[in-house]
Amino acid sequence: MRASIALLTIAIVVGASLAGAEEKKPLNYEWREVGTNHWQIKTPPGEAPETTDAAEKNRGDCPAGMVDVKGKMVQTSIGDELQKAVCTTWINRQFPERCASFDKEKWAAAKAKLPKKDMRFCIDRFEYPNRKGEYPIIYVNWHESKQICEKAGKRLCTEDEWTFACEGEEALPYPYGYDRDKDACLVDKSWRWFDQSAYGKTKDVIIRELDKLWQGVPSGSLSKCKSPFGVYDMTGNIDEYTQSISPTGSPAILKGGYWGPVRTRCRPSTRAHGPEHAFYQQGFRCCK
Repeated sequence: MRASIALLTIAIVVGASLAGAEEKKPLNYEWREVGTNHWQIKTPPGEAPETTDAAEKNRGDCPAGMVDVKGKMVQTSIGDELQKAVCTTWINRQFPERCASFDKEKWAAAKAKLPKKDMRFCIDRFEYPNRKGEYPIIYVNWHESKQICEKAGKRLCTEDEWTFACEGEEALPYPYGYDRDKDACLVDKSWRWFDQSAYGKTKDVIIRELDKLWQGVPSGSLSKCKSPFGVYDMTGNIDEYTQSISPTGSPAILKGGYWGPVRTRCRPSTRAHGPEHAFYQQGFRCCK
């Protein structure tokens, strides 16, 4: 009996020592707090928006760092259900559905029967803070996203604006076309288990949890992850908060998906979270 207790004591001490060593393990990234409890990986200052504007040549009459979006958006009252019907090759059919390839001709025939809506607005070229080469700011809820945009003289994009900026007038399933390309945008990374309780603890604990889970890249890192209008990283990398166009239900709609094995197409949306929800892969961009 005493031997068993002694062995158990040793095991507890060793386990505690290993846990302590794990806590002291160096972080993969250096994190900084932005505002109150919003987080960003530190990098040198990104490219000046005016420099990016000059290279991209799609600013139009918009403020620096924004893209001029105008055209006719394909309208449907059933989200992406009609588009899903023309998927020819499924990676997985169950939620979150991932389609490898859509039939271009069948989608052209389907959308030809749908109404169109004129759209004209400006949208940030990158995820906030909207600078090429900087990591997006994360762990921000819908209310905070809205306030940050308004403080900058902009507003949170509506879900329709975000969708149109991603898919263009052709209503592409992906910002780059009809076939899912795991190398175009940051998608299909292995899912990592998270500790929900970590987010109510000290900043050091939150940072370590974010560091463990993070698999994103700096904005604009992937040149092919670009919409027909020239907006970057609209699918993959991080989820982005938008404003619902519905008068009922939550105003907080997430678009684009993140780096994990999720839908990451232009039309789908996540409507299950309330406006207070903040998490390790959630950010936003602004419109005007």
